[in-house]
Amino acid sequence: MTPDLAGRVPPAWWGLIEPRLAPAALADLSAFVAAEYADHTVYPPVEDLFAAYRRCAPAETRVLILGQDPYHRAGQAHGLSFSVRPGVPVPPSLRNIFKELVADVGCPPPRHGDLTGWTTQGVLLLNAVLTVRAGAAGSHAGRGWEEFTDATIAALNDRDRRVVFLLWGAFARRKAALITNPAHVVLEAGHPSPLNPRGFLGCRPFSAANKALADAGLPPVDWDLSAPDRLL
Repeated sequence: MTPDLAGRVPPAWWGLIEPRLAPAALADLSAFVAAEYADHTVYPPVEDLFAAYRRCAPAETRVLILGQDPYHRAGQAHGLSFSVRPGVPVPPSLRNIFKELVADVGCPPPRHGDLTGWTTQGVLLLNAVLTVRAGAAGSHAGRGWEEFTDATIAALNDRDRRVVFLLWGAFARRKAALITNPAHVVLEAGHPSPLNPRGFLGCRPFSAANKALADAGLPPVDWDLSAPDRLL
């Protein structure tokens, strides 16, 4: 199965993203992604390609957590940044995110790595690059996804209702330049990877995000992933 990008993005998102993309660049991206899925093992599975957009409508988005590209090992990526399905071992970066979650807001340690429960509360779990070839981290960088997801960020930036952008690591932090609307809040930190010995643990992003939401009169995110109804 090859992806029809326009046909797979939820219409509410597509109407915001498509006008911000050059038609030729969109055609090139579509052709590249179709060829990669046809000729190679690509993650996430094509049915999960736009899971982040399906799970979190633009009008409901109030927090964006930006990753770089999907996990490149079998069974890990399912279309949500940093997330893995239940039963899949929690990757090292996500383990550090969970350490910070416990230290910051006192949530019980999650029993799984599935972050879907956050998406039901308006947390958009987006990667800057939406696909990757198996076993080759960063293999689809520079092929057009960045423009696609930059258009997503630009669409959120144009809204007047606050969005909190959590940008972790040098790659994500470069996207701060796209966020110019003073209605929004950008919270930057180091990447949660254990290869980054400082800059993430202790940054308290979850409580800071909730404070930024409260300052705008918006309800906080319940970050607790332990409740049974958070596994959807």
